[in-house]
Amino acid sequence: MANSVILVLLEVMQLFELHFDLNLIRILLAFSMLFVASTVDIKKREINDMLWIVFGAIATVLVFLEPNLWSTITHIGFSMIIAPVALFVWRMGVFGGADALALITLAALAPYPNATFTGKEITPFTTLTNAAILSVTPIITNIIRNLLAISKHEDIFEGFHESRLNKVIAMFIGYRAKNPKYSFLIEKTENNTKRLDFSLHHAENATFCDTNNTWVTPGIPYLIYITGGFLIQVFYGDIIFNFLRA
Repeated sequence: MANSVILVLLEVMQLFELHFDLNLIRILLAFSMLFVASTVDIKKREINDMLWIVFGAIATVLVFLEPNLWSTITHIGFSMIIAPVALFVWRMGVFGGADALALITLAALAPYPNATFTGKEITPFTTLTNAAILSVTPIITNIIRNLLAISKHEDIFEGFHESRLNKVIAMFIGYRAKNPKYSFLIEKTENNTKRLDFSLHHAENATFCDTNNTWVTPGIPYLIYITGGFLIQVFYGDIIFNFLRA
């Protein structure tokens, strides 16, 4: 009887330890944060800063639940190197302030998420580099969309007087939208002539295009790429590192 009770207690303790895996809890919380942020960003293209405050507070509480407090603080401190990088990229207009805050909060919430699934601890820069790689996927979509339009004998450059090189570039970075939504204009009119415009769009200040039948580049929220980059980091690791190693 005593042995049975001991076995049950051991099983309960093991179950408790499984559920109290702080690293796993951090990963689940981080994914929840990114999922909510991405969903809101897609629908409203604006995220309330309260989301980052709440998860930042949760990250602070989790620090004091760690068995090795100093080691955790060191990990988070190292992960926070991403903060100045994210803020610089935000100021350059590559992505918005919400994206920068997401990376900073993520660094505090899940500073070493790879240890559970891949056996390796990789810095938060992995999420950013993975996201950067994912951000080129719209190029493939644009090419397919434009080639399909051409195969249907559509004159996607009707009314334009442009070089062949500029037309090829346009097919990579955008498409001719009949009813654009959450996209940025990449054409302009000069002397009553349509021209392509490849000027960079500041993520914070640029306005979305609302003109029908015009060339645009899709304004996909960068948070989607950050979320995808984080998931790849958790289950696979660093895309670039693993590619080079292979």
